[in-house]
Parts: sequence; structure tokens; C-alpha cells
Amino acid sequence: MLTNPNTVGLFDKNILEITRIVHEAGGLCYYDGANLNAVMGIVRPGDMGFDVIHLNLHKTFSTPHGGGGPGSGPVGCKECLRPFLPDFMAKTPESIGRVKMFYGNFGVVVKALAYIMTLGREGIPEASSNAVLNANYMMNKLSDLYKMAYNETCMHEFVMTLEDLKHDINVSAMDIAKALLDYGIHPPTMYFPLIVHEALMVEPTETESKETLDEAIEVFRSIYEAAKADPESLHQAPVRTPVRRLDEVTAARKPVLRYTGEQE
Repeated sequence: MLTNPNTVGLFDKNILEITRIVHEAGGLCYYDGANLNAVMGIVRPGDMGFDVIHLNLHKTFSTPHGGGGPGSGPVGCKECLRPFLPDFMAKTPESIGRVKMFYGNFGVVVKALAYIMTLGREGIPEASSNAVLNANYMMNKLSDLYKMAYNETCMHEFVMTLEDLKHDINVSAMDIAKALLDYGIHPPTMYFPLIVHEALMVEPTETESKETLDEAIEVFRSIYEAAKADPESLHQAPVRTPVRRLDEVTAARKPVLRYTGEQE
């Protein structure tokens, strides 16, 4: 299973060679649609050599990534796998048989259909182009301060590494993320992908305006300057939110999964 573009926001130009090698070894190639919003309407995963794909409808075709709520991931395959589909799709001896009688979160599917029909043939690749444009614009506006894990043209997302900042002044990716909350900005994905130390993965998406991007860029730059001038101030962030920095270790080990009105 692969994504392309991959998790660090780069399109792997060797993908045809990769899928060829897998096929020659007798394997199948599965496309994780998590990053499809960078190439939808422009590149077809099947043409890259993938045999199976799931589409993250809740992310690519309606709800912004990280927006919460239910998800939906319909699966598609090439003709060679059709005989193995559940028997309500293909009545064949090779079928895997009946699966659970649940066809996904219907509301998410309806939103995705409305999104696709609204954008149409021209709008869908334009959305992908805007996602790539927004990510590269933001990356280039921050690269003089923040170190990029891969300093080259990205697709829909880019990954910064705060490794040097952590080493030099003990300001971590977590500190930067917490400081963003004081500016009313939801932090980007932290410490992922795991191959990048002190990672912040920024995915501005296609829906953000230049004004919104410029505001976020200025906030990132202000936080960086504050970190250099007074590292300790970032260790205290956030300071203007209703709830201060939480004990995340305890929250993970002893989660409180419901509110009873008696919690301190």
C-alpha cells in the first residue's frame, strides 16, 4: 500500500517502476487515497500501476482534513479483481462472500457527490492545482526561517523539521503547535511522518485564500521570532486559551471518555 504523492508531500516519479517490480513478484498494489487531493482529475492511480484504491471521501471530497466527524472510504479495483468482490457485487465462485450489511456513512457520500457535481470536470483538477499552489506558496514563505525536511517543490503538503530548534534552544514542534493555539490556529499534524524528527506537516488545502495563508505565515514567523527571543515563553503556551497545556501522557494512559459533571 502506497500513497503518491507520499506522506512528505512529494510525488514519486519512480512509481511505475515500483509497481512493476511488485507485479513481477506476484504482488498487488493498493493505493491509499489519503493524498488524492493533490492529483485528483490530473493523475489516475490505475495508470500508476495500482490495482485497488480507497477514496477518503470525508477528506478529499467534502470535510477538510482534521475537521472531525464520520469518514467514508469506498474501495475500487481493476477488472482482474472483480470476481473476488463481495457476492452482492459479483456472483462468482471466487467471491469473498457477503460482508456486513453496511454501506458507509451515507451523509458523507452525499456531501462528496454534491462536491464533485458542483466542481465538475474542470473544477476538480483546479482544486488539486490550488492545493499544490497553496502548499508551495506557504513553504517558500517560511523556508528562510523554518527548516524544510525536503527542500524541493512539494505537492499538497510540506514537512518542516524543528530538530535544529530543539537542539539549539530546546523549542520543540510541540511548543510551536501549542503557541499556534494562542493565535486561534489549529496546529498542523505533529511528529508525523516518523522519519522526520520534530516534524510539523502543513497541509493548507485548496480552500484557503491568499489572505488566510498570509495570516498563517505571519503567525508562524512571529512564533519563530518569539522562540528565538524567549524560548521559555513557548514552553508555557498556550496562555490565552480556556484550557492551558494538558498533561498528554496522563490523557493517553488514563483517558476520560465521557463527561459526568463530576470531573475536576
